[in-house]
Amino acid sequence: MSQFSILYMKNNNTLSITNKLKVLLVETDHEKAQVLQDALKRAYYEIERVSIGGMSLLKQVEQSQPDIIIIDMESPDRDMLESLNRISHAAPKPVVMFSEQEDESTINQLVKSGVSAYVIGGIEKARVKSIVDIAVARFGEYQNLRNELKVTKQKLSSQKNIEKAKLWLMQSRNMNENDAYHFLRKTAMDNSQRVEDVAKNMLAMASMFSKEGVS
Repeated sequence: MSQFSILYMKNNNTLSITNKLKVLLVETDHEKAQVLQDALKRAYYEIERVSIGGMSLLKQVEQSQPDIIIIDMESPDRDMLESLNRISHAAPKPVVMFSEQEDESTINQLVKSGVSAYVIGGIEKARVKSIVDIAVARFGEYQNLRNELKVTKQKLSSQKNIEKAKLWLMQSRNMNENDAYHFLRKTAMDNSQRVEDVAKNMLAMASMFSKEGVS
């Protein structure tokens, strides 16, 4: 979903975008579909409408490969929740849902399943574009936060392995902390590897030798 790297909210709360975004519109009612299409047709959205008749949302998404999903349905069912949950894990994308369902538990499940914006009540043409714009921008911010968290976890994991490898060298080879780190760094440079990879390999070998009774 490279398009979202160019999406952001400007200071005046308008959306900046350079490419059209493909929208999968799930709507069985022709009049409602027309309202949504009219509200978005002059913006940067390219709409493909489907009715999900005999085909799951998951299958429709696989075929259409949309950037955004807009769904209007009276009451989301279990199949819809399951499809959204799988999409959220496999290929997350902004999902805007219009529905009459006000049950708090259902709304919470939908949010956990990846729905970016949930709108209760009828579709108001004047509000549609801003709702979709904000959902897309929030989704982009959320994805950035997730990516930052992933990088942070990777760094912490890497540092943890390096610290464990240093400790192993200090205990098994009688090195001080500084020498242990320089040994890891030199080994990494000599073998064109990263220090964290050397640390992981060293810990794996130490574990293997420990199981075989070799120290």
